[in-house]
Amino acid sequence: MSTSLLYHAFGLRGYRHVATRFHEGGVIFRIAKDFQDCCCSACGSPFVASRGQVERQFRCLPIGHRPVTVVLPIPRVQCWECGTIRQVALDFAEPRRSYTKAFARYALELSRRMTIQDVAHHLGVSWDVIKEIVKQDLRRRFARPKFKHLRQLAIDEICIGSGHRYLTLVLDLESGAVVHVGRGKGGDALTALWKRLRRSGAKIEAVATDMSAAYIEAVRTGVPQATLIFDRFHVMKLFNDQLTALRRSLYHQATQEGKKVLKGIRWLLLKRPENLDPRRSERERLQEALQLNESLALAYYLKEELSEFWEQDDEEEATAFLLDWLARAETSGIKILVGLARTLRKYALGLLAYYDYPISTGPLEGTNNKIKTMQRQAFGYRDEEFFKLKILAIHEAKYALVG
Repeated sequence: MSTSLLYHAFGLRGYRHVATRFHEGGVIFRIAKDFQDCCCSACGSPFVASRGQVERQFRCLPIGHRPVTVVLPIPRVQCWECGTIRQVALDFAEPRRSYTKAFARYALELSRRMTIQDVAHHLGVSWDVIKEIVKQDLRRRFARPKFKHLRQLAIDEICIGSGHRYLTLVLDLESGAVVHVGRGKGGDALTALWKRLRRSGAKIEAVATDMSAAYIEAVRTGVPQATLIFDRFHVMKLFNDQLTALRRSLYHQATQEGKKVLKGIRWLLLKRPENLDPRRSERERLQEALQLNESLALAYYLKEELSEFWEQDDEEEATAFLLDWLARAETSGIKILVGLARTLRKYALGLLAYYDYPISTGPLEGTNNKIKTMQRQAFGYRDEEFFKLKILAIHEAKYALVG
C-alpha cells in the first residue's frame, strides 16, 4: 500500500505503511511514524529524545462492509526544552479516542439518516461509541447558543416522564431554535438563562408565556425591560379546563335523563363549532345539552366569544371587547366565569400586549411535540446531558427524527 493511499483514502498523513493483514473479515493496516518527524506535543519543540512507544489501534473508514483497523506504535518522547515526557500528538485522531477523525465524520453523516443503533451495527462498533461521537458534535455546536441576537422569546414547560419530571424550555421565536433547557418548571429553571443574557448584552423586547406566577415573576426580575405577553393557547386551555369542570359538576347534579344528554359531550364543548362532525350529529348533540343547561350554554358561548379577542383590528378595539366580555362574565353569576374573569382582569395588560407583539408559545408547543416524538422513538434517554443537547438541536430536524 502506498503512502498516498493512506493519506487520500484514510486521512493518515506523515505515516508510512508497514504491513497489511486480514483477520475475521476485517483489514488491519500497520503503520509507523519516523522518529525524525516527532516533536513535543506540549511546546512543539523538535528537540526530543525517544522514551519508548505505546501501540494503539484505531478504527478507520470501512472498505465496503469490511471494518478497517490501523495499528500504530505511538512514540513516547522527552522534550529537551520543556522537560515533559509524553506521547507525540496525533493529527488524525482526537486524544483518548479509539477511532480516527474521518471515521467520526462518517458516523455523524450516517447518524443524520439512521438511528444510533443502526449506525453502530453497520460500522461494527458499540452503541456507546456512536452515541459519544454524536454527543461530542452536539456539544461543540449547541452547548452554548449565542444570545446576543435574541429579541423575542417563548417560555413553557414540558413533562419528560413519570414522577412529574419537567424541563423548562426557552425558544427564540425568530429562528425557531431552543436556546435554554432548564431542569424543573419554576423560576429557578431560568436563573442560568438570565445570567447569560446579561453577559451577552441581548436586548429582549418581548416574552410569551402562560399565566404562571413563577414565570411571570422570573421574567419581570430577569428581563424587566421586556413586554410580557400571555399566550392565547394557555388562556383558552384555562377556560376549557373550567368548562370541563362545570360540565362534570352539572352531570353529578342532573337527573338520570339529564345525565344521558351530558354524557360524552366533553370534547364537543372543547371543539370549535366549524370542526363539529355532521356525520356523527355532533352539532345536534351539543345543542341538546346546551338547551338543557343554561349555565353551561352561557359558559360555552362566552368561551367562543373570548377566542375573538385576538382577532380585533387594533388594541383600542381589543380593549373595549375585553372590558365588555369581563363585565358580562362577572355578572353571569356562574362561579367559574366569575373566577376566570377576575384572573383575566388581573392580567389584562399582558393580554393586550399581544397587539404590540403578536407572538405566542405556539411554535414552542410544536417543538414540544417533536421532543415527545423523539423521546418515544429513542425509548427514553438515560443521559440527561445528551437529551438536552438533542433538544437544543431539534430545530435542525426536518422530516424523520432519529436518535
